[in-house]
Amino acid sequence: MPRISAATVADHRANQHAALLEAAREILAAEGVHALTPAAVGARIGLARSSVYRYFASTADILAQLVEDAFPRWSARLRAAIAPAGPDDSLPGRIRTYGRTALDFVGSPDYALIPALQAIGLPGECRVRVDEMHGALIAPLADALREAGADHPALRAELAWGVLRAGARRLMPDAAAHDPAAHDPAAHDAAAHDAAAHDPEPAATADDIIEITLDVLARTLR
Repeated sequence: MPRISAATVADHRANQHAALLEAAREILAAEGVHALTPAAVGARIGLARSSVYRYFASTADILAQLVEDAFPRWSARLRAAIAPAGPDDSLPGRIRTYGRTALDFVGSPDYALIPALQAIGLPGECRVRVDEMHGALIAPLADALREAGADHPALRAELAWGVLRAGARRLMPDAAAHDPAAHDPAAHDAAAHDAAAHDPEPAATADDIIEITLDVLARTLR
């Protein structure tokens, strides 16, 4: 019987579950969804696979639980970001703070959930739940626009989220992993040469991408 490392069995299970989720998040961020299995998650914290199945039924279940853990945290951060507070509580200032917080998501381990969810088929009920929580990320922006008297605030917020997604794709740290040319040096060199010939504009830095994205976001919602 495993040693109980908390005051009660319930506390021990909660601690174990939290450790497993953190291990799953680390594996997903470092190695991708194909490395994410109940056995791999258990091995990372020294727990037998049979014990891991008390917490996760499958890889899809691990992803679903990671979503349930991550999305509410980011929803709360986004709601706090757009709340009228701080040195600039004008709506444009709040929108920029919201946008910057949304882009912070890209640099976090939680962002690995996005390509993972696209790569693996979740059960229908899980997909519905993911869609619901995605809506919760956009809701704070829609609420702020509604309070400001904007017409069709939900539609505006949804379209504005598209701007943030476009910026996020440019910031995405593993973008090269999704580019077939990245695995073919000759193709990569040819693509780079072709891009340089047709587009003399220097490559945008991460700071450039963030500022331009926030500028376009503010203009979209003015």
